[in-house]
Amino acid sequence: MARKINPIQDRARRTALEKAAYLAIYEQGYAGVTLADIAAHAGVSRGTLVYHFGSRAGLLSAVVQRFTRTIGVATRRALRQAATPEDKLRAYVENQFYGVDNTRRFYTVSLDFLAAATRDDALMAVQRDFLRETLALDLELARLSGETGAPARARQLRALVEGLSVRFLADPHPELAAYRSDCLTGLRAILGWPQPDRSG
Repeated sequence: MARKINPIQDRARRTALEKAAYLAIYEQGYAGVTLADIAAHAGVSRGTLVYHFGSRAGLLSAVVQRFTRTIGVATRRALRQAATPEDKLRAYVENQFYGVDNTRRFYTVSLDFLAAATRDDALMAVQRDFLRETLALDLELARLSGETGAPARARQLRALVEGLSVRFLADPHPELAAYRSDCLTGLRAILGWPQPDRSG
């Protein structure tokens, strides 16, 4: 008789495996990491990973989907809870640069995955899902300055964040406050908002 699977335990196990895979990708790189590496990182057998995800590509796609979705949900929640447009702007920035270690891990894995996706149609489909998710958030922010021109502003917002993220990764000693400040300044400029008066 087949063993009955507890869906809650199964979901928790998948989550734990995805987190272990995320760290393994960060430490060893997307191209270099193997199922055996991830299994060792997670403390499970390679067969356990195959059972849950089918293949290396299935696991790595699930990892990127999970962590991009997590950031999207957290950012959306923060925007909804923010009381003023200025609060929304700050909430958005804080979720793009969320702690030095978290930010470095996320953007390292994201860029590594994007590089791999340029040569793999299935991975590019996952990347496009991520772009749709971020576009919805970027549009929400861009509309703080009205509907006219919002799609163009949304693209500019994303370009600013992605440019800063690359600079962040290249910076041997990134200061989170400085990157958040640069991001806020750039976002205000894109939205056409005045910059705060720092003379006093």
